[in-house]
Amino acid sequence: MKRYCIIVIFLLQIQAIFGQVDKIRQALVDRDETNVMVVSHRGEWRQAPENSLKAIELAIEAGVDIVEIDIAKTKDGQLILMHDKTLDRTTTGKGNVAEWTLDSLTVLKLKNGAGLRTHHSIPTLEEALLLAKGRVMLNLDKAYDLFDEVYELLEKTNTVDHIIMKGNKDVATVKRQFGRYLDKVIYMPIVNLDKPNAKKIIDDFNDEINPVAFELVYKETTNKLPLQLAYELKGKNLLWYNTLWDTLAGGNDDDKAVENPDASYGYLVNTLNARIIQTDRSPYLITYLKKINKK
Repeated sequence: MKRYCIIVIFLLQIQAIFGQVDKIRQALVDRDETNVMVVSHRGEWRQAPENSLKAIELAIEAGVDIVEIDIAKTKDGQLILMHDKTLDRTTTGKGNVAEWTLDSLTVLKLKNGAGLRTHHSIPTLEEALLLAKGRVMLNLDKAYDLFDEVYELLEKTNTVDHIIMKGNKDVATVKRQFGRYLDKVIYMPIVNLDKPNAKKIIDDFNDEINPVAFELVYKETTNKLPLQLAYELKGKNLLWYNTLWDTLAGGNDDDKAVENPDASYGYLVNTLNARIIQTDRSPYLITYLKKINKK
């Protein structure tokens, strides 16, 4: 009987873990504003190399909802995780990623945030998908132009419903280029609120696609549109803001949050109605959100 109970508990734990993505995706689809979703930028790169499997694993362990990763293509057509077009900054190699085959990349090691060699290797997209499967959603950056090839891997790994794609193209272009995927993956437009046509772009997307969320970017602190949209889009679209550096959300970034989280994270959440925040300090943001009962 005791052994049976242990097995049942174990199976329930496994079910809970692998049902996590369903909960996150449903909250997005429902435009659920109860809590704030946390996006880990390139994984937990302060503790492991950016875009490494370890960085993804640490982000999952920290309790994030989404991990943002960057996609690149090798000389032999394989999809890997890499932000830059060149290998120099993040690996022990040099030159363009597109000039290296996947096999040749296996001899390289990733560098950490201080530029030092680690024991971590460059992962393939397939490895990242399998690691994240059932546990966390993935925002695939730099994947728009490669998405036909990306989608083959999503189907192979059964992770189509794990994916968030974003872009700054107008709605007509998105429907023409990406339309066959809009009912399969979550697509979020990126809108620069400092541009004069920003409101029209948002209105056009809502008329044509009604996306679950918009990623909003603004640099100018005098811009009134963020406050306007916090009111107008409430209950219609979730709002995604980035706290990676000071020009993405009117100076309300991670560095400011370290000094005064209420003035940075708190302003985005409580005043601008941010319900998705991409950060380079996931554990710190999660701790703050729990403190204000938004996680």
